[in-house]
Amino acid sequence: MSLLVKGRQEGREIVAVTPESAGWSYVGFAAYRLVKDEEFSFYTGGREMCIVILRGIVSVEVGKTVWSEIGKRDSVFERVSPYSVYVPHRQAVCITAHGDVEIAVCSAPGNGDFSARLIEPASAVRSIRGQGSNTRYVCDILPQSAPADHLLIVEVITPGGHSSSYPPHKHDTDNIPDESALEETYYHRINPSQGFAFQRVYTDDRSLDESMAVENHDVVMVPKGYHPVVAPHGYDCYYLNVMAGSRRSWHFKNDPAHDWLMRR
Repeated sequence: MSLLVKGRQEGREIVAVTPESAGWSYVGFAAYRLVKDEEFSFYTGGREMCIVILRGIVSVEVGKTVWSEIGKRDSVFERVSPYSVYVPHRQAVCITAHGDVEIAVCSAPGNGDFSARLIEPASAVRSIRGQGSNTRYVCDILPQSAPADHLLIVEVITPGGHSSSYPPHKHDTDNIPDESALEETYYHRINPSQGFAFQRVYTDDRSLDESMAVENHDVVMVPKGYHPVVAPHGYDCYYLNVMAGSRRSWHFKNDPAHDWLMRR
């Protein structure tokens, strides 16, 4: 099975990954496009979810709570943090679009006593990682310091000509504090949209070694292994990461063959 899930260029559902389709236990991811006044309703069932408003303005109703007209950016490439809504398990959700909208629905098993809450842009901490052509711009939407059962969510912009998730790192072994076991999806957006990026997923023994040309709206699944990204000259790459595992803690291990880059 390929780790690349192609995004659809038309229709409500852009792309969807479930634990069943991925062959793993935790991470679910879907992206949707909605038009003005369109409603999208669902039930969280046994899963916690985080709705990330990628672009546009929506109202989100969870039970009897309504957050009206949230969202502030027209593109994921704006250097502005998104609005998001965390929703625990066993909740009814209704999303109403106020114009053209793109949203992501990130999910993992849920069983805690957390309340639904709005995650405002001011609480989504922005930072810069790396240097030179390894510089990328990070926004922590749902970090391990925020309450949730399993979900961890972050978005990253990698400028054209830069690398990201680099040096190659992995988090597929339960050996905290050195490394944690987390499944992960990468939802890619490319600017300009006709471009592409490259992502490789590989293990030490190369029993898994897949290199992919990633286009706008594609998802790459990372069940295990190292997973670097490269954005070619002229095309910026955005990705939304969703991670989850048995323990909600992000610890990673660099590929020893490339760890020397950190000592430069």
